[in-house]
Amino acid sequence: MNANLYALLRDHFAEHGEQPCILHPGGAVIHYDDLDATSARIAHVLVASGCEKGDRVAAQVDKCWQALALYLACLRAGLVYLPLNTGYQKSELTYFFGDAEPRVIVCSMEKLATIGALRPEATVLTLSGDEGTLLDLARDAPETFDSVVAAPDDLAAIIYTSGTTGRAKGAMLTHRNLASNALTLVDAWGFTRGDVLLHALPLYHVHGLFVACHCALLSGSRILWLSKFDAADVTKLLPHASVMMGVPTFYSRLLAEPGFNEDACRSVRLFISGSAPLLPETFNEFRSRSGHAILERYGMSETGMNTSNPLRGERICGSVGPPLPGVAVRVANSEGRACLPGAIGGIEVKGPNVFAGYWRMPDKTRDEFTADGFFKTGDLGELLDNGYVKIVGRATDLIITGGLNVYPKEIEERIDALPGIAESAVIGVPDPDFGEAVTAVVVAKAGQAPSEADLIAALKAEIANFKVPKRVHFVDELPRNAMGKVEKNTLRQRYSAS
Repeated sequence: MNANLYALLRDHFAEHGEQPCILHPGGAVIHYDDLDATSARIAHVLVASGCEKGDRVAAQVDKCWQALALYLACLRAGLVYLPLNTGYQKSELTYFFGDAEPRVIVCSMEKLATIGALRPEATVLTLSGDEGTLLDLARDAPETFDSVVAAPDDLAAIIYTSGTTGRAKGAMLTHRNLASNALTLVDAWGFTRGDVLLHALPLYHVHGLFVACHCALLSGSRILWLSKFDAADVTKLLPHASVMMGVPTFYSRLLAEPGFNEDACRSVRLFISGSAPLLPETFNEFRSRSGHAILERYGMSETGMNTSNPLRGERICGSVGPPLPGVAVRVANSEGRACLPGAIGGIEVKGPNVFAGYWRMPDKTRDEFTADGFFKTGDLGELLDNGYVKIVGRATDLIITGGLNVYPKEIEERIDALPGIAESAVIGVPDPDFGEAVTAVVVAKAGQAPSEADLIAALKAEIANFKVPKRVHFVDELPRNAMGKVEKNTLRQRYSAS
């Protein structure tokens, strides 16, 4: 039996290939057989470029349906897909390419020269919507491709997550990981062929690529395809959708839209939120305005989805629901013993959705798993009496802004390297739009303090924009405990209040 994820997806839509798959508002309609043929052609191009089973293909491209076809082509050819945030800059890409050693890199046309110089060993192809060398080469390729036979534990993708030391970790996801989670979510969230999924998420993220697209493809439903989230556009399109997935920022921005009301949501059966905690005020105001209780769930790059509030049943504000079928979740204390309901501890998960480990980091992988095979998520939480999980914090200083992960250490190292800076601390403070706003607290050298604007501009030239602090506060010294460690809780309290 072929465990290739594409074989599973195709089994569910092949009989209805003539049906619409991707709907561009006011534009082209891409049918399932279009997606199948295009992914086959791209698979032929990748093989002709020298790719063999297990080779990595990196993609830093803007959102377009052809980018989804590229991902599917990698699955079909037995290759390992490496999606990269379009905001990543030269220094970040240099690390990813050096670590993953991709055989092929696909980028936008304007980045061809830069990326080609970063990884001269790779074949670099371009993709910008309907244009690019990838599609030029694919145009005359055959529109059929026999999917490579894959074992359940063969790698399908590597997703890089930031590390607390500043070094990113590549989470290795297998065909089994992705397939098991997709099958579970389609059932848990009631996806059917009649659904229309409003898709405004990026494709370089687990949420948009795996959670959203897999649910639609596996159910043979349609995808209302938006290149980015715009609250006014989404409000106008909601009457044509039945499901919407988003990060909390999407929902807070919809609430700021005058035209958003219960009538705009008349055809929607389900709103799903994830990638960051949903504020109680957003949950409550959204229910009041729309008549819908947002379904909040809990997942991460290493595991896909772990828990979910129910499709039918009580959705508890501030909770991420019970474990999904087939997934075991426990809360453990510092000694590794399971906590009683109501006690706070580290959240640990186990199941077919849990990743195979960190790419080329066997020691790190070993450290993150318990002796009985549970993955230590690094999140703090508690089990409620009804079996629901509540996230109460994080064991690390991870900041989640607009659904994207930022680790302070990486930003602090870059700030400290700037002229005139003695030291810095980066924290997240509550933000009604992004959930958390990246904030820097900086100690400057005597008489050498740069301006806030200059410091932010310097960082924007080095790192992705979502990592750049929204504000920079200058102080004479950072608060420290008796051991000399910076007291970030003190800083968060101080700047959250201000």
